[in-house]
Order: sequence, then structure tokens, then C-alpha cells
Amino acid sequence: MRRGGHEGNSERLVNRTVERYGVWLRSTAVLLCGALGLVWADAADVPLAAALLAPAVLASGVRLWALRRPLPLALLWTLDAAAVLLMGLSQPVLGGEGANAMVEVAVGISLIAFQFEWATRPVAGATLAGVGTAACVLGDVLSSSAHDLDVVPLVRMLIQVGLARAGYLIVRARARAADRSAAVRAALRREADVAAARRATEREYLATLHDTASATLLMVSQGDGRDWSWLPPRARQDLEALSAMPGFQTGSVDLAALLGCVPEGEGQARVRLTTHIEGPLTIPSGPGLAIFNGVREAVSNVSRHAGVRQAELRAWSEEGYGVFVELSDAGKGFDPDSVPVRRRGISGSIIGRMRAVDGTAAIISRPGAGTRVRWRWHDEGRVPQAHDPGRVPPAGDGAGQATEVPGPAARTRAQRTAAVRFIRGQLLYGSQLVALLICLVWQFTISLRRLLAHQDVYDPAWAQTAAFVCLVAVAATGGASLLRGRRIPPGVRGWCLGSVLAVSAVSAYTLPPGHSTGPADWAFGVVGWHALFLLADLRVRVYAAFLGAHIGINVAAVVWHGAPTPAEAAVLGIATVGSCGLQFAIGALMTHLLRDTAPAAGSAAAREEELRTRERIHEHLQSDHKERYRALTATTVPLLVGLGHGVLSPHDEEVRLRCGVEGARMRRLFAEGDAVADPLLNELRACVEVAEHQGVTVSLAVRGQPGEVPVEIRRELIDPVAVTLGRTRSAARVTVVWTPGAVRVSVVGVDCADDRTEAAAVPSHSCTADPHVTVVRTRRGESMWAEASWSRSASSGVALP
Repeated sequence: MRRGGHEGNSERLVNRTVERYGVWLRSTAVLLCGALGLVWADAADVPLAAALLAPAVLASGVRLWALRRPLPLALLWTLDAAAVLLMGLSQPVLGGEGANAMVEVAVGISLIAFQFEWATRPVAGATLAGVGTAACVLGDVLSSSAHDLDVVPLVRMLIQVGLARAGYLIVRARARAADRSAAVRAALRREADVAAARRATEREYLATLHDTASATLLMVSQGDGRDWSWLPPRARQDLEALSAMPGFQTGSVDLAALLGCVPEGEGQARVRLTTHIEGPLTIPSGPGLAIFNGVREAVSNVSRHAGVRQAELRAWSEEGYGVFVELSDAGKGFDPDSVPVRRRGISGSIIGRMRAVDGTAAIISRPGAGTRVRWRWHDEGRVPQAHDPGRVPPAGDGAGQATEVPGPAARTRAQRTAAVRFIRGQLLYGSQLVALLICLVWQFTISLRRLLAHQDVYDPAWAQTAAFVCLVAVAATGGASLLRGRRIPPGVRGWCLGSVLAVSAVSAYTLPPGHSTGPADWAFGVVGWHALFLLADLRVRVYAAFLGAHIGINVAAVVWHGAPTPAEAAVLGIATVGSCGLQFAIGALMTHLLRDTAPAAGSAAAREEELRTRERIHEHLQSDHKERYRALTATTVPLLVGLGHGVLSPHDEEVRLRCGVEGARMRRLFAEGDAVADPLLNELRACVEVAEHQGVTVSLAVRGQPGEVPVEIRRELIDPVAVTLGRTRSAARVTVVWTPGAVRVSVVGVDCADDRTEAAAVPSHSCTADPHVTVVRTRRGESMWAEASWSRSASSGVALP
């Protein structure tokens, strides 16, 4: 566990992996070397040797069992110390040069494994290394005839322990770097996903507001003399829709069943639907509800604008193309390109909803030829590019121009793949650094000392020196690519591997008989580390093949010099296990880190991030919903409650005027998201259109050069205009004046109804949220003048022309 920080997925899985590999590596070495020790011991010493080795074997078995069922750490540490202590002290009992080499190999591998087993507790690992080294040195002293100390094995063990710990620290550092980078990227993606979800929910909220409260209040504001029996239940339904908490769309729905519930309207506004639905049509609930709400709004548009009371609704699915829904009528039609951007029935309620769920919606109409609306949704939001030869895609869906767009599931998989690739790259870089470090340290300490100390043994000596220089060149070539952050080119890697094998052959065949894997053989234990550095990114079987070739070359050289005796063969076997066996185990560990740990870390991080993102989205959606509903509670909600329960009557002029004001405010709200050059003027025109639909003649004049105005300021500037326009009966004049330091929006309403809720007979100055916005209202007879002005402060950071 990182002190003072959180352990990331990559670091946690790296720690778990190296711990398990350390246990298995040490247990294998103890079991193998213990069995060989019993075979080589004298018959009289077998009982004593077994008494010393059996507890070590038992301790290894308990340690393996503890991987599945955790035991107290104090007990595990005691067992590890006892195992290595007994093995180190077994040298005098086993006897012989081969036994000493075997114990040295077993204890050396155990000390290396301790740095992995106790990687997260370095003090425990270092203490065990000290106990094992002391036991091995003491056993070596007791087993020698002169009871003298051989410093070389002690130094070699310390170097191995230091390299093992350094290697773990390097890999852990790369894992931490991967976790930090992944956390930063995940945070950026999370914020982007939260923002996208909030925008999508805002669009859905505006579409719902348009289809429900806005449409209802505008119909009430447009006059008396109609049957209002439909109004109370619709107002209650609108109120329920606005108060519903948006959430995550999960599960599936039967679109055919949903479409069977599309409301046709009441009384004279009813549209008789002729349905042809090929069900069931099971799709995710998000797209299903988007299509249902879009169809409902399209049916309402038929009732209000088509001039007919009949329409046809069809729904079907096509292999490779997804689900289609089509609503058509034989009404008067219209030109879709001529619809202003401020009209939300098509752009928001129909097209916008489908775009939010990675679907499409198309409007096909022209004056006098009726209207056809088509929805299409394809699984995972993908539009197929290829189709059967000779098959024409369904008309009007734009299939010929569509391109493949990845859906949310595909984006999630792509992000997870990118995370796995990044973590794997970091771990690979760390593994190669470890292998390079071992190469250089081992070659310039142990190998170099052996080379210099045995120059008189080699035949010829210059060949061994040239082989040493060749290995240095290989390490320098590969290290240069690694330190520059580049992969070793395939051609360079092939040349380097060939050179390493040549070094193995030169060293083996220029050694005198009986010196293979002995003190004079500097190359046998270092060649494998160079190959591991070069082959770390490939599968372990490739590295195993190289080690097999390396061992085969040395075996062939030994046989070429003469068949070895059984004792010599045993020593050769022990040396092979101690060097190549350890190298193969480290290579397998690296492969496991790259092939298994990295994908597991990426998947775990993706799952955790998905959960965090969902929680964050849900938190923001709740907050946004409360804020939106709070904004409606002052005006819109009381109107809907009153209309829904009969407290307010649509025959009352004051009620109709209030509905008109709220309808204008909603239309201004809808226009906030439009991408236009002058948002202030665009939102003003939305309010003007509402007034014009109510029979008011409005003139709009703009003076000066438009500039940037924050959305909060635009709301305060336009709201007095919306109120005045909503209460005007005959004519109004709206003026916008831009100056270098301010912007003023004013309106004069002729024949403007008095507001019963405020004393508007005298000039009034209204308080606003922004201290730089002032609102003045003046009534003269039946006319109302209102002006809102905003003076830009020096610290606002918004420049006006």
C-alpha cells in the first residue's frame, strides 16, 4: 500500500502478481534442490538431511496454501526465516561440492523471491535476506575443511538481492505512473461524460417542456371559445412529466407496445391513427422512449398544423438496418428548410431526441404533398456501410450518406483497449529497464571480475574479451532505443540476438574442459539476461526457445571436450537451474505482467471509473433537476396546478395572459442553446414570435454593433420584455441599443393589461440578481414601457463594442 496515497489498480495487481510468483519460484527451488540434496547425501546422513530439509519443504507448502487462505504475517515470516535458515545450515550435513552449489542456488533464489513475496514490506524482505545470507555463509564455513570464508558467493547473493529489489521498484514505479496517467485521463473523460450527460438531460428536459407545459400554456393563451375539457388532465400530466426525476435508461422495452399507447388527442384535436406495427420490437429503453416521445410530438403537430385528422403509423425492423418507425399524413405539408431554428417541435422533440441516443430522424415534406417523419435506430448506434448487392436502402433515411458512428458501448471498449495498451506499455518499459539494469550490473561486476581473473585459462583469451565487448555493444544498442522511448527495430533485434548466441558459442568453445559454468565461465549466467531484455515484449515461449538454444550450445561444447562425469553433470545441472531457470522464471513473470496483469488492471480501472462516472452523473442530474424544478415553482408550476385542479379557468383573461408570459419565457429558454451570431437578438425574436401568434403586432429595431452578453445577463435583460409582450393586446415596439459600455433592451406595449400581482401604475425600479443590470417600468394609461440595461464593469471580462 502506498503511504499517504491510494494504491492504483496496476500497482495492486503488480504486487499481487510478484508475490504469487515469488512464492512459487521459491517453493520450486526448495523442492527441487531438497530432492537433489537427499539423492546426493551419503546414506548415513540422509535422516539428518531430511530432518533439516523437511521443515523447509513444509514451510514452502504452507506458504503456497496461504496464497488462497491468508495467514498471520508474523507466522508467514517465521516460516520463511526457518526455511532459509535450515537450508543454509544443511551444507555440512549434505557434504560435497555439488551439495554446496545446490544449497547456494536454493538459498540465492529464495533471497530473490523474498524481495517479491514481501515487496510491499521491504524491511521484512531485507531481514529475511540477511538471515538467509548469514545462514548460507555459516553453512559454507562449517562445511569447508579449513573453515574459511568465501566472500565471492556472499557478494553475489547481495548483488542478486539488490537487483531483485531494484527491479521491483522500477516496475512498481512504471505501474504507479500508469495509474497516475490513467487517473488523469479518467478524470478528464469523467468530466466530459458528465457534461455530455447533463447536456443530453437538458435537451431532453427542454424537449419535454416544449411538448408539455409550453404547448399547453400557449394553447391557453391563444384565446377563449373552445372546449377546455381536455385541459385539466393534460395539465396534471404535464406537471407529472416536469416533476419526474431523470435517470439512467436501463433495460429494454417493446417499442411495438409503446407505440400502441401513443395518445391521439381529445375532441376536435383528435388524430385517428392507422397503425401497421410488426412486433415485438425489443430495443433499449433510451431509444424506445425517445422514439415514443418523438412520435407523440409528431402526432400533436399533425393535429395543429396538417389540416387533417388522420395519419398512418408504421413500425418494423430490417436485418442490418435496425428499427424503423414512420408517421405519415396527407395534410398540407411544409418546407422543412424554411422552419426557423427557434421552432423546437422538430429540431428538439424529434431530431434532437434521436441524436441524443445515437439514432436518426428525418422529416420529408413539401407544400401540398403531406408529411412523412421517419425514425431509425440501429444497435450500438452504428449505421451499416455495406449492404446486400442490388438492395436499395429504405427511402428517406439518408443511408447513402451515412457513415459508421461508434455508439457508447463501442466507445467504452475503445477506451478500455487504450487503457490496457497504455498500462502494458508502461509495464513493458519497466520490465526492459529491469532486464537492462541486470545485464549491465551483472556484466560489469561478476562477469568482468571473472573475465579478468581467468585470462590465463581461456584459449584464446582475445576471443573471450571480444565476446565481452560484443555483449556491451548489444546492451548499448538496445538501451539507446529504450531510453529514447522507442521500440527496438526488428532488424536490430535480430542482429543483437544473433550476436548474443555467437557470444554464447565463443565463450563455451574457448573454455578448457571442466570449466563450463564454473568460476571462469563469465558468459553463461549473463547471456540470458541480454536475451530477456531483447525479447521482453514477445511471448515467453520465444524466450524459452532462446534459452534452449543457449543451453544446447553449452552442452554441445561440454560433450565436444569430452563426456562429463556424473558429478560434473550434476554441477552443470545445478548451475543451469540457478541461472537459466531463474531467468526463465523472471521472463514468465514479465509475460504474465504484460499479458494478464495489464488487461486485468485496465478492466478493473474501467469498471471503477464507470461506477464513479455513474455516481457523478446521478449526483449532477439530481442537482440540475432540483434547480430546474425550483425555477418553475415560482410561475409555471402554480399555473399547471391551478389549471389541473380547476382553480384557474382558461376563460379568465388574466390566466390567459399569465400563460402567454410563461410561454414566452419558455420559448426564450429554448433559444438559449442555439448556435447563432447574436444570442440576445435570437432570444428576443423567440419572445416576439409568441406575441405575434397571439395577434400582437410587434416591431423590432436594433441600433449599434452587437457584442457578447453572458447568458445570465441575457435572461435578466429579456424577461421584462417577455412579461410586457405577454400582457400586450394589440401592438408593441421592441428596441435594442448597443453602446461601447452598455446594452439596453426596451419595449413599449400598447393596450397592455395591468398586472394584478404588482403595483405597476407608477414608475418602478426592479431589483435584479446582477448589480449591473437595472430594470425600469412605467405605465401611462393603457401603455407600458419597460427597459432593462446592463452596464459592463471593468472586471467582468466581457467586451462590448
